Amino acid sequence: MALNFNQYATEGNTFLKDYTVQLGLGNDRDKGGRILTATLHALRDIIPIEESLQFIAQLPMFLKAVYVNGWNVKQKKPKVKRMAEFLDLVRTHDGPSAVNDFEYSDEVAQQYVDTTFTYLRKYVSTGEMEDIRDGLPKDLKAMISSYIIF
Repeated sequence: MALNFNQYATEGNTFLKDYTVQLGLGNDRDKGGRILTATLHALRDIIPIEESLQFIAQLPMFLKAVYVNGWNVKQKKPKVKRMAEFLDLVRTHDGPSAVNDFEYSDEVAQQYVDTTFTYLRKYVSTGEMEDIRDGLPKDLKAMISSYIIF
């Protein structure tokens, strides 16, 4: 099987363009990319490695690359039990850009996270989303459960 990196780039750019529009960011694909990356990295920080592997198995190559970029599986998992803590973790992964990307607003951050999980349903099966949800603390289950049915 030959790797077609041009195809991955094209698919990734198409995804990012549409995802950015879904976030309501117009053409700001840089911001959309940062939000996507921060949200995926926060998710991988709180779910077990085995669940991460099952999750990324369903993602297209361009999203797998985003998910695993900089991943240190030996890193201690943060204790995240509430949505506010998850949103803080997302902001941490966004780094200095978080101030502008999330506008100092939990409502905006929550909207971006919700949109991300809704959009990922194009690639991830209902069963896998249920598995992820079932492993989350009670206060985080709504992050996934509201978006299982597509």
